[in-house]
Amino acid sequence: MRINAIKRGKEVLDIEAGAIKDLKPRIGKNFEKALSLILKTKGRVVVCGMGKTGIIAQKFSATLASTGTPSLFLHTVEAIHGDLGKVTADDAVIIISNSGASEEMMQLLPLLKKIGCKIVSLTGNTKSILAKYSDVVLDVSVKKEACPLGLAPTASTTATLAMADALAVCLLELKGFKEKDFAFFHPGGALGRRLLLKVEDIMRKGAANPIVHEGKRVSEVLLKITQARAGSATVVDASGRLSGIFTDGDLRRHLETDENLPRRKISEVMTKNPSVVDKQMLAAEAMRIIREKKIDEIPVVDKNRRPVGLLDVQDLIKAGLV
Repeated sequence: MRINAIKRGKEVLDIEAGAIKDLKPRIGKNFEKALSLILKTKGRVVVCGMGKTGIIAQKFSATLASTGTPSLFLHTVEAIHGDLGKVTADDAVIIISNSGASEEMMQLLPLLKKIGCKIVSLTGNTKSILAKYSDVVLDVSVKKEACPLGLAPTASTTATLAMADALAVCLLELKGFKEKDFAFFHPGGALGRRLLLKVEDIMRKGAANPIVHEGKRVSEVLLKITQARAGSATVVDASGRLSGIFTDGDLRRHLETDENLPRRKISEVMTKNPSVVDKQMLAAEAMRIIREKKIDEIPVVDKNRRPVGLLDVQDLIKAGLV
């Protein structure tokens, strides 16, 4: 049998993209109820499924666990053969099933109700026995599968995964989950190392961190910046506290309008009261500040606002944070 593979491949993507798009109108009150139920859960979120949807359930559970919501995966068949003992009344059980009417489901649902846990379902059949037993039902039905036989789960599993991701991301934000929290759950590998980096691990210090008094002339400051091979100099007052920063950007802006710039005092042309970071801050958080402020360098100060280092965006790039 011959097919136009390129054409067919694009058709599959269109079908699956359409299945996700069709979910948007279904993000409503039930979606909010599901989030509220999970947030109020004192125990864990148990994600249950089997077959292809079981694989989606495993991924969903893993995403929840790594973003601050304690979770475990429970295979539907294994549940009715002893693993149901993992579930308590304090847990919320999220069941993923396209049909919502398998034989195993018929046996499992009354037992979950007996335990007393709350049930959220992601199903393609909102009139199924699963839907009837659920406290909250999320409709993940699709118009058709990408499989020409309508047998292999394709669009349906894609839509279910997308809905699960929508829940996980909303939960992450509602809980105020930050980079430092993500780093705690991902200490291994390159990702963990990057996320666990602190500002003090990569900041410039010593000769590489030019610090000048606010009475210095611009020409003197430029020489110090050049010697340090930096893109800015931190400016301090008579007590050694940060009063400003002079960057390449400041230089370019004043050069256009001030012929006497080299003879000016740095305090006259510096950026006053700049944003700062603490040396104990995670480098990933510092990166977010640099992006939000749209700056390339940021002074690192101690609790008395005395400069102890300089963080340059190039250092963050080298550390793999960009």
